[in-house]
Amino acid sequence: MNISFQWLKALVPDLKASPQEVGETLALRGAPLEGLVDLAPGLEGLVVGKVESVEDHPDADRLFVCRVDPGSGTVQVVCGAANVQAGGLYPYAPPGSTLPNGMTLKAVSIRGVESQGMLCSEAELDLGADADGIMALDGDFEPGAPLAPALGLDDWLLDVEVTPNRGDLLSHAGVARELGPSETGEVALPPVPGSGGDPWERTGLEGSTATVPLRTGESDAVGGGVTVRIEAPEFCSRYLGAVIRGVRVGPSPAWLASRIRAVGSRPINNVVDATNYVLMELGQPLHAFDLSKLGGSAIVVRTAQDGEIIRTLDGEVRKLGSDMLAICDAFEPVAIAGVMGGADSEVSHETTDVLLECALFDPKSVRATRNALDMSTDASFRFERGVDPEGMELAVRRAVEIILATAGGRPDPEVLDACPSPWAGLSVTVRPSRVKALLGITLSKAEIMGLLTPLGYRVVDGSGKDDSLTFAVPGFRSYDTVREVDLLEEVARTYGYDRFPSDLGPFRPGTVPDHPLFQLEDELRDLLVGEGFLEAQTMAFAPESDGVVEVSNPVSKEEAWLRTRLLPGLVRRVEYNFARGLRDIRLFELGTVFRKGEDGEDGAPQERPRLAITLTGARSPMHWSGAPAEVDLWYLKGLLERLVEAARLQGVSSVPGTPSGSGLVPGEGFTLVAGEGREMGFAGRLDAGEVDAPAWAGPLWVLEIGLPEVPGPRPVPLYEPPPAFPGVDRDLALLLPRGIEVQQVEAVIRETAGPLLVGLGIFDLYEGEGVPKDHRSVAFRLRYQSKVRTLTDQDVEQSVTAVNDRLREELGVETRG
Repeated sequence: MNISFQWLKALVPDLKASPQEVGETLALRGAPLEGLVDLAPGLEGLVVGKVESVEDHPDADRLFVCRVDPGSGTVQVVCGAANVQAGGLYPYAPPGSTLPNGMTLKAVSIRGVESQGMLCSEAELDLGADADGIMALDGDFEPGAPLAPALGLDDWLLDVEVTPNRGDLLSHAGVARELGPSETGEVALPPVPGSGGDPWERTGLEGSTATVPLRTGESDAVGGGVTVRIEAPEFCSRYLGAVIRGVRVGPSPAWLASRIRAVGSRPINNVVDATNYVLMELGQPLHAFDLSKLGGSAIVVRTAQDGEIIRTLDGEVRKLGSDMLAICDAFEPVAIAGVMGGADSEVSHETTDVLLECALFDPKSVRATRNALDMSTDASFRFERGVDPEGMELAVRRAVEIILATAGGRPDPEVLDACPSPWAGLSVTVRPSRVKALLGITLSKAEIMGLLTPLGYRVVDGSGKDDSLTFAVPGFRSYDTVREVDLLEEVARTYGYDRFPSDLGPFRPGTVPDHPLFQLEDELRDLLVGEGFLEAQTMAFAPESDGVVEVSNPVSKEEAWLRTRLLPGLVRRVEYNFARGLRDIRLFELGTVFRKGEDGEDGAPQERPRLAITLTGARSPMHWSGAPAEVDLWYLKGLLERLVEAARLQGVSSVPGTPSGSGLVPGEGFTLVAGEGREMGFAGRLDAGEVDAPAWAGPLWVLEIGLPEVPGPRPVPLYEPPPAFPGVDRDLALLLPRGIEVQQVEAVIRETAGPLLVGLGIFDLYEGEGVPKDHRSVAFRLRYQSKVRTLTDQDVEQSVTAVNDRLREELGVETRG
């Protein structure tokens, strides 16, 4: 939001702060500055010059000799611009002055004719791109007047960052309310130069400083031969139409044009500039129609017919849809509601009668129309965030007063007011006890009132239970102040965030436990961080090749789908680290993947929690005692088993082999399957074609598993006393035929050995001489132990014999002699 510092000072006469100090104050109130610009750098010494005569140069075809009055006598200036005319006003730079580009002027002779200074173009003043012609000054200026004030540029431009919920700050009055609050939150508007007072005094009707004489109808209002009718009350709850007859459209006076320039806009004419002035001062968008160009002298607010055409003020021809709100005359659209007016009904120099529009449009409707037409304007920006429903009459009065002062004319006795849905005020209650509980500070009722009433909140009930206070919410804050916590935010903001104590006071933590899935994710984080992993968070968007659910409003066309896997985004993070010379990388991500809903394209997408990890390089950090081992498949499998156990995945096992489409190297990975054969994840070495890795990088090992949406209860650790009786170990060297997996052998051993088996592990793997072809020798160590007695050799031998017999019968596994 562009804010003029001089305009602010006019609204807050007691403002003593500098532009920089104003920026600091606004930042503490939640509206920091995005920029602070001096509007008049390099214009010192430049003045307004009046050209008294223009003659051809005696010795040059394309040059002219001008007699210029800079306020201190006539001087001679040689000029090459054909647009210079006698009687015109132009920027004049005298000898000795310095232009914004750093060039210092002096009196020179041009083709034998002396030139004392120069008349300047927009480009030479760094005020625009036009370098072909001299910059003409429109308005009532005195020769010799300093140029910067004449252009309204002796000012600072404050670029205020406004959050979407603070539409009230999209005006000078809104910002002034933050800087110089009165006791009631009202901002005193400066007088209009040349104003004759109440615009309706000459009609014989009484007015006031905040209201206008109205002719109100529920859906239509008729007066003075003009009709205003609302046919779409769900999109427009109120429409004011003020008619001004006999205006003289022309250039705006200097004070009005300078205000418009100061906020970065271009003056157009006195009527249009009046509407833009009110837009910037009060935040209420207005639009002026040429009444003679409105068919049937009517305004009809309705939804457009599908395919209706309108040529807007920017010269573009736009096709409207049936869901868009249009402002029409009796026959066709003349404006796009809340966005832009039509070129065929705009105010021109031939206009004599004006209909001034002030409306309250639905923010969602304006936003949808603006998005569909791919256009954004100052008006739509404000309507989307909500304009003040209580400030419409004041905006009309202000605009009419400015038009009468600058363009003359006479307003119709009454303003037409179609109002099918009158605005109902809102009240919100705040409790001092809640202030203390939420903000940690103690404030009395009087202190709370002192903080809120200057912002426009009015106490309507101060005798509630628990010393509560009920405030009427002003219209300009009715969009974002609807709950008690919203008022508490205003209390904190106005009290000053910098005044809150820095010490941590006593508090009671919440008693609601986290969701079991969140608890599980925290446990997995702790486990992986303990293993040296870093957590990554990647975007949930993916190209079409990695997604099945399309995003209706994608951030980019390249990532217009929701991801089905976490690994692609995580692999991109590995590539990012590779590109910066890192070799040992351990990353994990806990995130959500998406599938189509049960109803196909029309159903809501399904979300599934997943865990993915990537690791490459050494197993442990470098140490002087020796080079660390590299990550391999077995390290990854051990990590997979620990994660399956930590994730409380019941009935899940890992089987050798990689699923299709996983991008893993065949034969170097595992698939995680549930009891019914459902795939739950995978782990293994990523194919080199799936990652952009440098030559010095090691293999990239990856893992991705699904997590339960509602995890089972956390296992309760049980105490067991140390064994009182010794254990017995037995080693079995078994010959496993090709195709028999170790986990099959382990399952048979555990089922057959009985309850005395307390430990089972592998301590040797051998293939080579002495081992039959297509076999491998795997050595298992079985540990037997009883809690109540010392085991005998017979106890152990019986179990081992039973194990060997069953392995031979079911799996064809023999003991190695």
